[in-house]
Amino acid sequence: MNILYSLAPNLERLGGELVKCIGQTFKMLLISGTIAFFLGLFFGVLLIVTKRGGILQNVVIYNFLDKAIDIIRSIPFIILMVLLIPVSRAIVGTGSGVTGSYVALIAGTVPFFARQIESVLADLDGGLIEASEAMGFSPVEIIFGVYLKESIPGITRVTMITFVSLIGITAMAGAIGAGGLGDFAIRYGYQMGYRDMIWATVIIILLIISAIQFIGNLIIRKTTH
Repeated sequence: MNILYSLAPNLERLGGELVKCIGQTFKMLLISGTIAFFLGLFFGVLLIVTKRGGILQNVVIYNFLDKAIDIIRSIPFIILMVLLIPVSRAIVGTGSGVTGSYVALIAGTVPFFARQIESVLADLDGGLIEASEAMGFSPVEIIFGVYLKESIPGITRVTMITFVSLIGITAMAGAIGAGGLGDFAIRYGYQMGYRDMIWATVIIILLIISAIQFIGNLIIRKTTH
């Protein structure tokens, strides 16, 4: 521990605050990441089944979702977060802090993840879908038994990519008052000039990303056939 304090002299004094900010980051990742995962999966599947030639072809729904995703993805996250402050206040009761960041984090992640899911499902062998339809499978059975089941490795891969991206935008959210590691790095690393705290933050983020990638790669190896 003495070696650690010699490398990061401000850690002993700010260690409690750093641990608190790590907890805030994990809270943002867990809550917004879980909601974004299911919403992104839903919209990604909806895109693939309603497109022209899909099992539930509906050009109106597909075009609306397609354009909406492109529009939201084109807005820089910091601007999106500011735009959604009134929405956050209406939904969660506040537009600032960790709780106030959830709406913006979800809105910034879902379009990206939905597009990734669409890409993964589009790569599935069309013969499997045709065979399932010939066997009399319902659309719901095809979605869960073919599209999602056969695409688990690909879905895991894009989920891993999305969570790494989510870590980046939680840091950006922290930079404008949402808390977490981004807020810690700005307050102590940038504003107060504690360079060791910037490095501590970077190392922690790298460790979180490495853990996500390790778990993701493990699932991919277990589910690839």
